[in-house]
Amino acid sequence: QQRLVQSGGGSVQAGESLTLSCVISEYAYGSYCLGWFRQSPGKEREGVASIDRDGRPSYGESVKGRFTISQDNSKNTLYLQLTDVNPEDTAMYYCAADGDWRGGYSCALPRLEYWRMDYWGKGTQVTVSS
Repeated sequence: QQRLVQSGGGSVQAGESLTLSCVISEYAYGSYCLGWFRQSPGKEREGVASIDRDGRPSYGESVKGRFTISQDNSKNTLYLQLTDVNPEDTAMYYCAADGDWRGGYSCALPRLEYWRMDYWGKGTQVTVSS
């Protein structure tokens, strides 16, 4: 199965920052919606941040004001900047792209549904210690 290529992640202390990167492979070019999701042990997958084709960002309530999603079109790269992290942010983080140029659905959280995404990264672990 083709996957997006992620990098970044690691172990950090509460209050620190880190940035995750995701290369949007050519098979996902033209996506209407790009996003980041995370999953913690024993919990369901959670939408963290999204950005649509017009560059409009959206965030999950728990990360608003702390995380920033962005993209560099010249590098075909999606980013998630995590600041002021806390132990509750510990999770496996996945980037995703819908691979759908048509749109026609809500890319904004909390309405964004993970099953809209056709392409996923393999995941990057972020562990936050107190």
